[in-house]
Amino acid sequence: MKRWQKALQDNYGTPTIELVSGRGSVVTDSEGATYLDFLAGIATNVLGHAHPAIVKAVSTQVSTLGHVSNFYAHPNALELAEKLQKMTGDKNARIFFCNSGAEANEAALKLSRKTGKYKIVATKESFHGRTMGALSLTGQPSKRDPFKPLIKGVKHVPFGDSAAMKRAITKKTAMVIVEPIMGEAGVIVPPSDYLKNLRTYCDATGALLVFDCVQTGMGRSGDWFGYEYSGVKPDVITLAKGLGGGLPLGAMIALGSASTLFAAGDHGSTFGGNPIATAAALAVIKAIEKEKILAHVVKVSELLLAELALIPGVTEVRGAGLLIGLTIDKPVAKALTKRCQQLGVLINAPGESTIRIAPALNVSLKQAEKFIGIFSQAVKETMNV
Repeated sequence: MKRWQKALQDNYGTPTIELVSGRGSVVTDSEGATYLDFLAGIATNVLGHAHPAIVKAVSTQVSTLGHVSNFYAHPNALELAEKLQKMTGDKNARIFFCNSGAEANEAALKLSRKTGKYKIVATKESFHGRTMGALSLTGQPSKRDPFKPLIKGVKHVPFGDSAAMKRAITKKTAMVIVEPIMGEAGVIVPPSDYLKNLRTYCDATGALLVFDCVQTGMGRSGDWFGYEYSGVKPDVITLAKGLGGGLPLGAMIALGSASTLFAAGDHGSTFGGNPIATAAALAVIKAIEKEKILAHVVKVSELLLAELALIPGVTEVRGAGLLIGLTIDKPVAKALTKRCQQLGVLINAPGESTIRIAPALNVSLKQAEKFIGIFSQAVKETMNV
C-alpha cells in the first residue's frame, strides 16, 4: 500500500491486496492467500487466468513478431477481423482495432460525425468510458461533472424508456448509443422490445444505432455480443474487455452502409490490432467454440440466478449469462464486498445497494456453488439477516 501511494496517482485509491498469480478462476495474493475471482478483471478474463490456449498463442507470437503498427498487415489482424465479420452475420461489416472500450466508443463517436450530424442520444447512468469523448457519452454525473465542459450535443434519457428515446431522436441525431445490458449501473436489463424500438426510431431518422457491447460481448451474456435476443442489427458494435482475454484489445465494428464512412486518414491507433493482442483474441474465440463455453455459460447462469435469489437480504437478481447484478435491502454493498474478500471471494459493488459479479465464462459449477455459499455467509454476517 505504501509503495502504491508513493509511486502511483490516486485516481484508483489504494488497493488492499496485491495479486501475484492466477490459474483459472483462482488468484493468489502476495501473502499467499487465495481468492475465488468472480470479477475476472471486470468481465475481461473470459477464460480465467493462464488459460493454456492463450498462454501458447501469446508466447508463440511474442517470439515471432511483436509489433508492426498499422502501416503493415499481419496475419492475426486479418484473421480476427474476418472472424468478427462472420460473427456479426454481415459480410459488409468492417473492423477497426484499438486497445480499450473507451477507444472503441471514441471511434464510434468520430464515425458518427461522418454522417454530417453531431447530436447524440445516450442513456442516464450508462458507462461508455472515461476519455473526454466517451465520458461525454457516459450518463453518470459523478464521473462527468468534475471534467465539464464536455462535448456538446449529447442528450441523456432514462435507460429502457422507449417513449423518451422516441422523443429524443430526431433527423438531427447522428447516433444513439446504448448498452444491451447496463453494466456499471448495476447490470440493468431493458424491456424485451427496447432495442427493437430503437432500431425503428433510428431507421426513421437516419441515426446510427450503436450497441456498446464492451461488457456484454464475447460470450458473457451467453451470446457473442449480448444483443442477439432482440433480433435487430445495429449499425455499429463496440467491443473490448473479453475480446483480448486479458490483453488490451478493443474493436469498433461498423456494419452495412456505416462501414464505408471512414476514409483513409480519418482515424488510427498505434497499438490497435497488435499481433500479440490479436493472437490472444483468436485463442479466446477458438477456445470458446472448441470447449462449447456458451452452453456452459447458460448452465452456470441458471444456477447462480436461481440460488442467489433465495438468499435472505437479496431483493433482486438480474442479468444475462455471467453478467449478474444483485440488489440488497441495505446500503452496505461495499462492506459486503470487503467481507467477501476476507472470506476468499472477489466481487464488485457499483452502488451502495448493488453487487456485480462477472466470473470467467469457464468457471466450474463447483466453483459457482462455493461462491453461493460464501456470498450467503457474507450477506448474513454483514446484514444480520
